[in-house]
Amino acid sequence: MQINEALIKSVMENLENNNMKPYYCETSSEAKELVMSLIKEGATVTNGGSVTMKEIGVMDAVKERADITYLDRNREGLTPEEVKEIYKKAFFADVYLMSTNALTVKGELYNVDGNSNRVAALLYGPESVIVVCGVNKIVENLDEAVNRVKTVAAPKNTVRLHTGSYCESSGECMSLKNEGAFMCDGCKGAGRICCNYVVSAQQRHKDRIKVIIVNESLGY
Repeated sequence: MQINEALIKSVMENLENNNMKPYYCETSSEAKELVMSLIKEGATVTNGGSVTMKEIGVMDAVKERADITYLDRNREGLTPEEVKEIYKKAFFADVYLMSTNALTVKGELYNVDGNSNRVAALLYGPESVIVVCGVNKIVENLDEAVNRVKTVAAPKNTVRLHTGSYCESSGECMSLKNEGAFMCDGCKGAGRICCNYVVSAQQRHKDRIKVIIVNESLGY
């Protein structure tokens, strides 16, 4: 998927205006190298659930770095209690790695979570948040961002996580059957992953959030 240079330039300018540091990479390999260069020696690093970070090879790369402390929430053999403890320790991390559900042309990040450890760390805690975003996630506005979650991100993630929610089997949020469906409308199932809705607009702490746009289709 290719998006024209003028659009990418506009998105990056708007991210800058919103006090988020924008970067651009043509390929996944370039993005991986950039992410790793932004992680300094001695840093404590952790991550949210991110198909994008896995696809570009960052998750394997951080495991191989001996000069950092990696809080690996996916390490084999962890108990639910140990995973929960890593979620808490994430607030004290130097670097938090994640993607985003959508990025608007106005330079806003839109993210929807179930457990919400990811959006919590995005909002507060880690010194630096590195977001990698494929061009497939760039949308015109927040309405399109909401629709993207209901038709792409949530259904695909429920399949990946086997939550048993409505959109896992149907391929889209049940709220779309109703005219004028609201952002927060959806199923009432125990496996629902759309619980907290976060828009990151202008930031108080300049460049804490870094957004790497990659000219490829990545993640959900």
